[in-house]
Amino acid sequence: MNYRIVSAAMLAMAMPGAALADDIATVPIAGTRLDVSADGAVTRAPDIASVTAGVVTQASNAAGAMAENARKMAATVAALKRAGVTDKDIRTASLSLQPQYRYTDGQPPAITGYQASNQLTVTFRDIARAGSILDALVAAGVNQIGGPDFALEHPDAAMDEARAQAMQKARAKAEVYAKAAGLSIKRIVAIGEGGGYAPEPPRPMMMAMARAKEATDLQPGEEKIGVTVNVTFELQ
Repeated sequence: MNYRIVSAAMLAMAMPGAALADDIATVPIAGTRLDVSADGAVTRAPDIASVTAGVVTQASNAAGAMAENARKMAATVAALKRAGVTDKDIRTASLSLQPQYRYTDGQPPAITGYQASNQLTVTFRDIARAGSILDALVAAGVNQIGGPDFALEHPDAAMDEARAQAMQKARAKAEVYAKAAGLSIKRIVAIGEGGGYAPEPPRPMMMAMARAKEATDLQPGEEKIGVTVNVTFELQ
């Protein structure tokens, strides 16, 4: 057999583990082995957005802080439901109660009160209405907002388009190598995939003000869906 390794580094990228490396090694190749990688990417407008919406309250005692927090959170959830947000899109992200201390030199810390915090993760399926809903939440008592995190709810079709694009590029690249070497592509020996769709990280949002004079406006932009394929060809 005649083995000419065109790109060993590319082969390493194609194999997620030793088991896959062993499998490829057992494939009989009578000609020249060529390992290439290629990227495919498409863009789509996101169709969902997630934010965190929280209520922080303080009182002289723990019960008071929790009771005030519960009252404002109930108003927050009610405002979400009035806006058409369903139960499945409202999730408690965190709940905490912390004592507040006063520190004095030479004295042990003294508790001066308690702070309660309750954070929700809210998913908006109508992004165009997200800003106005956030304003309604602030009016209901929300005093902490984080995000937004934009995403595609169903990215599979876009991923498949990126995969097809990556394979076309891999084939075209292999054709160039084969022609330059005076050879032709006989077959594909192995295909590996890397990368994939991951939503853009949340973008920072300033804490909303209860008396904001202008409506909140969210700009979703576009999501990039990309994939890398690593392909092993046999040339002859």
